[in-house]
Amino acid sequence: MNKKWVVATLFGISVTSANLQAEQFTVEIENLTNGIYFTPLLVAAHDSSTHLFETGSAASTSLETMAEGGDISGLVTDIASASPVTVENPKGGLLAPGESTTTVMLNTDDSDNGYLSIVAMMLPTNDGFVGLDSWEIPSTAGTYTFTINGYDAGTEGNDELTGSIPAPIDFGTGTGGTGVSTNDNNATVHIHPGSIGDDDSAGGISDLDNSVHRWLNPIARITVVIQ
Repeated sequence: MNKKWVVATLFGISVTSANLQAEQFTVEIENLTNGIYFTPLLVAAHDSSTHLFETGSAASTSLETMAEGGDISGLVTDIASASPVTVENPKGGLLAPGESTTTVMLNTDDSDNGYLSIVAMMLPTNDGFVGLDSWEIPSTAGTYTFTINGYDAGTEGNDELTGSIPAPIDFGTGTGGTGVSTNDNNATVHIHPGSIGDDDSAGGISDLDNSVHRWLNPIARITVVIQ
């Protein structure tokens, strides 16, 4: 997979809606990790048959592209025929550890877009992504808060080497690692086991720092406010 960083998604925000006569709800996404960044997020309200990803199934080409390089454009195109409501890159760049971003979603009373999905690549990882798959949006007004996990696309081994991971900024990674894993034993989308890292910045098995880049699930907090 080409590891070229997709700069085009780093700036701006786009919101699409079929009807401006709409109710609104807000979605806040908070990065709970110590040293992992989220690439530009895709937030989508859609019908029950639409999925950005599904655990236990092989990743689509567009999901692979997002999970390995941060490009959400293919997923946006894939679901366009279902007329979803989407927000692309609400942060206007990377969502850093401890940061949050809030976006306003527009929806119509007669819309079938009653399910919420969220994805973004996790950096630095090989093919890890933060994900929410088809959460049913409540019909009752209120504030709903929950956590979500990091997933592995199953498309690339988690070698944790800088040469395999896009680097739009300096993540404080090392060099000279031999590689944690060259294969992924599970070729379907699954819960990510987390990064291992080590404490050798010029060698060892990983180029990731185990005091910075080590993480375990859950990795993000979602707060949905329905008016």
